[in-house]
Amino acid sequence: MKGFWPVFRKELYQMFMSPIFYAVGFTFLLVSGVFFNFILSQVVMVSYQVAQHPELGKEISMMELFLRSFLWNLSIVTLFIAPLLTMRLYAEERKSGTIELLFTYPVTDAAALVGKFAACVTILAILIAATLPGVIAVALVAEPAWKLIFSGYTGLFLLGCSFLALGTFASTLTRNQIISAIITFGALLVLWFIGEAKTTVSPVLGSILEYVSVSKHFEGLSKGLIDSRDILFYFVFSVFFLFLTLRQMSSYRWRG
Repeated sequence: MKGFWPVFRKELYQMFMSPIFYAVGFTFLLVSGVFFNFILSQVVMVSYQVAQHPELGKEISMMELFLRSFLWNLSIVTLFIAPLLTMRLYAEERKSGTIELLFTYPVTDAAALVGKFAACVTILAILIAATLPGVIAVALVAEPAWKLIFSGYTGLFLLGCSFLALGTFASTLTRNQIISAIITFGALLVLWFIGEAKTTVSPVLGSILEYVSVSKHFEGLSKGLIDSRDILFYFVFSVFFLFLTLRQMSSYRWRG
């Protein structure tokens, strides 16, 4: 991985210096905050109703209800902001012509790719971590649900990494950042809802479509169910699109 750290530091510096990062970060935290307050208020209302019917309290966990709803909405927000984080990675390099300079540096394609991807993952981790204090505060006031918090946030991070991997690949397909973001967003939407088509196709094809749906694997993790198959799916998904990115960049180098 020769050259990883220089690329990683360069990409991280450029992201922090770019107004896109602050726009994306502000939007992510603003929308997350709106969802947090709305969902929390709804859960409080439900808790009042449960208090009037104690027999229902044994069947409903207010903390679990809040966390599952909040994490699910966070995953949707992540789907929207991921294309904005990755759209410039290679598209801008190709448009400005600096991609040729990158090929002349003593940096391997794999190191450059991992450096760029790691920078995006770091930004995503910062944004996701910024939503944790509110969740922890609710957990301390209400019933603790540390396993659910750990599982849900782990799933959200892995889901976000898979989004970024696909977006990184999409960034190699065009010189235009906007087109890169649109390709990423469109592909993610298809992969998000593709599992819903299982009722309109054969059982075998339906099972395949449900398995490749990125949202289906997040459902269990958001409920506190840590399944190695879901974690493996996101890992393989990310590695697959990073491999395609590497192949695409190798073809550019080969074509000169």
